[in-house]
Amino acid sequence: MIPGPAPFATARLDALPLRVAYADEMAAVLDDPALHTYTGGAPESADELWARYARWTAGSPDPGVGWWNWVLWIRDEGCLAGYVQATVNARDAEAEIAWVVGTRWQGRGYAKEAAAGLVAHLAVVREVRTVVAHIHPDHDASAAVAAAAGLMPTEGWCDGERRWERGAAGRVSV
Repeated sequence: MIPGPAPFATARLDALPLRVAYADEMAAVLDDPALHTYTGGAPESADELWARYARWTAGSPDPGVGWWNWVLWIRDEGCLAGYVQATVNARDAEAEIAWVVGTRWQGRGYAKEAAAGLVAHLAVVREVRTVVAHIHPDHDASAAVAAAAGLMPTEGWCDGERRWERGAAGRVSV
């Protein structure tokens, strides 16, 4: 069984394990349709986030898969600004990661800092040898975040998104 996510920190951010109680504040952080330009969907209400966060914090029904989610707390501002997540598959020794920073906080390097911090955090997790992200080919900002976190684009595609990857010790897996 994969344990739950541990908190981690970067220079400006605290990545706090997700709790359902964050839903109200996160609904305001994520309340911009522009955040869904490349992923689809629409902003969720606080009630919808409460339900989603309850499912996520309950954990994966598969004991070989961990659903790790963190909210991003900006220490200097004393507020939440987004989230990072990793689906850790112990059978494949792989973590698929994603990140979202609210529109108000974009352009300040928080996504790059959070994603790089997440990859560094995962580098010491026994169950993870490879970190991947799937990025829409037109989403230049997300590609820049992935590159800053040490991931490199591959020839792989999934649902119209390019697979980016970083292998053990920072090497791209073959």
